[in-house]
Amino acid sequence: MTRPSVFARRLSALLLVGTAMTVPALAVAQGAGAAPALPPTDTAETPGVGQDVAQDPVATQDETLQDEDISIPGGGIIVVTGDAIQNVERSSTQVVNVLSSEDIARTGEGDIAGALGRVTGLSVQGNGNVFVRGLGDRYSLALLNGLPLPSPQPLSRVVPLDIFPTNIVASSLVQKTYSANFPGEFGGGVINLTTRAIPDESFLTLSAGISGDTETTFSNGLAYYGSDTDWTGFDDGTRDTPPALQAFLDSGARISDTGVDQTAILKQLGNPNLTLLQRIGEQRPNFSGGITGGTAFDISGDARLGVVATASIKNGLQNRVAMKQSAINADLDLDSEFVDFITDNRILVNGLLGFGLELGEHRFRWTNLYIRDTLKQSSLSQGEDFQSGFSKIRQENGWFERELLDTQFVGELEFDDLSVDLRAGYARTQREAPYEYSFEYVRTNIANDPNGDRFINVLDRQRGSASVVFSDLEEDLYYGGLDISYPVADWLAVTVGGAYTDTDRFSTRREFLIDANTDFPDSVGALRPDLLLGDAVVEYFDFGLIETTQADPAFAAGLEIKAAYAKAQIFPVFGVTIDVGVRYEDAIQTVDPVEVFATPTNSASSTLLENDYFLPAATITWEATDQLQFRLSGSKTIARPQFRELIFQTYYDPDTNRQFNGNPLLVDSQLVNAEARAEYYFDRDNRVSLAGFYKDIDNPIEAYSSFSDNEQITSFANAPQAELYGAELELQLKRSLDTLGGGFFETKDAVLVANYTYTDSAIAVAEGDVTQIFPRGAQPASNFFFDGVPLTGQSDHLVNVQFGFEDWDKLQQLTLLLAYASKRVTSRGTSGLPDILEDPGLRVDIVGRQGLTLFGVETELKAEARNIFGRGKFEYQATDTNRIEINSYDRGTSFSLSISANF
Repeated sequence: MTRPSVFARRLSALLLVGTAMTVPALAVAQGAGAAPALPPTDTAETPGVGQDVAQDPVATQDETLQDEDISIPGGGIIVVTGDAIQNVERSSTQVVNVLSSEDIARTGEGDIAGALGRVTGLSVQGNGNVFVRGLGDRYSLALLNGLPLPSPQPLSRVVPLDIFPTNIVASSLVQKTYSANFPGEFGGGVINLTTRAIPDESFLTLSAGISGDTETTFSNGLAYYGSDTDWTGFDDGTRDTPPALQAFLDSGARISDTGVDQTAILKQLGNPNLTLLQRIGEQRPNFSGGITGGTAFDISGDARLGVVATASIKNGLQNRVAMKQSAINADLDLDSEFVDFITDNRILVNGLLGFGLELGEHRFRWTNLYIRDTLKQSSLSQGEDFQSGFSKIRQENGWFERELLDTQFVGELEFDDLSVDLRAGYARTQREAPYEYSFEYVRTNIANDPNGDRFINVLDRQRGSASVVFSDLEEDLYYGGLDISYPVADWLAVTVGGAYTDTDRFSTRREFLIDANTDFPDSVGALRPDLLLGDAVVEYFDFGLIETTQADPAFAAGLEIKAAYAKAQIFPVFGVTIDVGVRYEDAIQTVDPVEVFATPTNSASSTLLENDYFLPAATITWEATDQLQFRLSGSKTIARPQFRELIFQTYYDPDTNRQFNGNPLLVDSQLVNAEARAEYYFDRDNRVSLAGFYKDIDNPIEAYSSFSDNEQITSFANAPQAELYGAELELQLKRSLDTLGGGFFETKDAVLVANYTYTDSAIAVAEGDVTQIFPRGAQPASNFFFDGVPLTGQSDHLVNVQFGFEDWDKLQQLTLLLAYASKRVTSRGTSGLPDILEDPGLRVDIVGRQGLTLFGVETELKAEARNIFGRGKFEYQATDTNRIEINSYDRGTSFSLSISANF
């Protein structure tokens, strides 16, 4: 149901009026998001237009500026040097933020997700998911060198950006207004990462670091042994599927079929190295190390070849002591209360090998990227079930491997005025989670129970249980694109292009409950997990197996997109640029259960979405003076359901410690976007901007939560409608400190980078609105959504401040970083329960960098203190009189020291 607001209609009308405006101005800029902007031929006589950089006295003041390499579809490679007019954020025909390698270094963040969290309107939630203007990660688009990436994360089709270390990225571009050269899934913005290409000179950098935090380092933790090579993030074969289980999986039989040797399978599942949980005293610090090198050389005439390679490893530990409560009614009376002690050991390994070729005006790059992100998780929780009066202890051990392999080719060809952009790539992601063990022991606290004061596991799901899960996800993505740009006239440049994307995902999850007979003795049930699953116990008491995932153990999903677009940059008068285009996308998205049993089952949990869209976009940029410019933009975009949200299969997320289940009845969301912006550039590196934005969303996809057997289950549904609007204020200021008396301050600059984003959103639910919930079908939308509540993930207020000083003569920086986010909804409550909220609050960091020469080698020292005031994580449900904690824990303060040497 569409409800166009008065504001939307007025802004659309204003956009149409603005398109016809002809206002003189002083300059035209080159676009970063499309074909090169072409100034009129008579601009040479106009001051400030068409001047060489060397003629600009301001440009000559700073000889340390470095080129920013940005590779995007339909835009070629943009090289920005010197002159303020050539600043990408200013000269782009769209609203963009660019993080150069120096900007990233100033934040001190080790991954791109953390660095992007400092950009206006962006926030990072969960495991590297970047939210743009309060819209969830489903509304963000992540590209690498202009090509899409598959995700190794089941809950997201967008790759989590915390797996990208900053040492492989030359620049990060965030574009917040839509242009037709980008894919149509552009709700909040696009994030394009550009990898390192041809270096100016040969280099070799070695780095090492050590870190820790006050909640983990030198404190007690939990661990299970696993395998000898776990510290590398690679298993040595210990977690390979055991032969008896593999034979069963290959047979097509059901676990209950005659002839299936359940005892043989069970005896191979009870490996003590994977089931025995131990307390570790005085946990070690975290460590990291890396090597990066590159060279370039002339091969003939005007041809130059460059090679860049990097490899690194990062191994870290984190303790979380989380309070988890659940409610039995809307007054939030407690149903259960548990305290989870979790130790995460995360190992990140990555490597990049890139080749760049400059052949006259033509540029080619071939990039090969490998990232492996492994989480070894150990968890022990204890709590109370207030309805039964029982006390429970739960132990969970997990090993989660996420892997990304990407190879891509980009060719940017220049034939005089004609530009041809070729892009092709293949990427493969995989997630494996073998041997997810879960054990539950129960103490009844009943006075006349002989063992009522002991924790017992009799494997009957009433007084104890045990399960093991094997899950696997593989996704392949093929991409090809062609863009052609040509200046038709002095006042008109045109770009046309097409793209093809084919994504295939295969997901399996097999969960087995270990089942004992009713006469299984309580005294044996008191054994710890490794002994409980010992061969002698399994065989003597004739344990069995029950598969809970027989209904839909495997799914195949696919998304094929065929796209074509045309866009133009029009220069009607000096200072006015109109970027207008339309994109056509035809997409087929499928999710289907895969039959793994010889005897088929009848499953209705399939999805087929066949849609095509025309997606228009227009942005007007008016440079009113040589310092002030205005932008007005409008567009239509879409957001498709993610594969995992469509799969009716339970998934456990180790980051949030909760379970998710998909909804095959989800449909696409459609967005209407509008923005107005003023930008003032009052000096080199100094600017201020103010923007207002608005989005109308039809069928937004929202997460909602329910509770079953004291477990939180999260699923997804289409809300009828939502509106989002807000404002952004951004300030960047750099001032020399030499006026303070010279000496130490003579070569120092003070730097202030601050931004504030206000966002307000509301879901619209009217009487009679319905939403589709599998397998029940149409349900009243009011059962899942309250009218007027904000979208999930949206904070009303986001504030980022960077304040410090840096030396322009040598490497010396000290930066104070503040990040604040107000409360936001993480999931909807159901059955009258309030929404689940998160309160990120204020985080304060300090980063210091110092360059020096050690033994004749150029060296950089970096020291960091993160979350100085120890802001914890608070996720809860609340009423006017009561509050319960869903997943709340202390984070502590972290400290790190690293060194890198440049040869």
